Amino acid sequence: MELQQRKRLVYLAGFMGSGKSTIGPILANTIGFEYVDVDKLIEDQIGKRITEIFEELGEPGFRSLEKKALKEVAGRNDTVIALGGGTIANEENFKLIHGSGVIVYLKLSPEEILKRVKHKTDRPLLKDVQGAVLSEGEMQKRIEDLLQSRHQFYARADVVVETDRQRVGRTIDEIVRKLRHVLAI
Repeated sequence: MELQQRKRLVYLAGFMGSGKSTIGPILANTIGFEYVDVDKLIEDQIGKRITEIFEELGEPGFRSLEKKALKEVAGRNDTVIALGGGTIANEENFKLIHGSGVIVYLKLSPEEILKRVKHKTDRPLLKDVQGAVLSEGEMQKRIEDLLQSRHQFYARADVVVETDRQRVGRTIDEIVRKLRHVLAI
C-alpha cells in the first residue's frame, strides 16, 4: 500500500526509553492529531499496570492483549500512536502497523538506552525470571539482544530519527519535517 493511501496514522516505534511516550503527545499537538499510548490503553482496559499484567499473564498473555489494542487503534485516523517497545517485533503486528500508517522509529544506541532505563523498576523485560531487576551488565546484554532481535522490524520504518542526546524539541522538529514528505500535514 502506498504511503499516500494509508490512513493518517503516525506510529512511534522504538526501544523502551526511546521517548515514545514523551514525544507522542507533543508531536500530536504539533500536527493537530489525537494521541494514544498503546500500553496506557491496555492498562486502562484491563485495570492493571503493565508490570502486573506481565506477572499474571506472562509475556505471551500481554502480547495477546497488545495485539487486540493495536487492531483497535489501527482503525483510527489523524492519530499519533506510541507503541510498546516490542509491539512492532511481530510480523503480523508489523503488517498491520505498516499497512495502516507511517512508522517513525526513534533510534537510540544501546548505551543511551541503558542510561535511560537502568534505574527504572517498571520494565518487565529488564527483570529476571524471579522478577528481580537485572544487574547493569545483564541489563546491557538483554538490551543488546532485544535490539538485535527487533532490528529487522525497526529497519523497515518509514522514518528514522536518531534520538541519542537530542532535545525533545529538535526531535519533534525533525519528525515533522520528515512526515511532511509522507503525510499531508
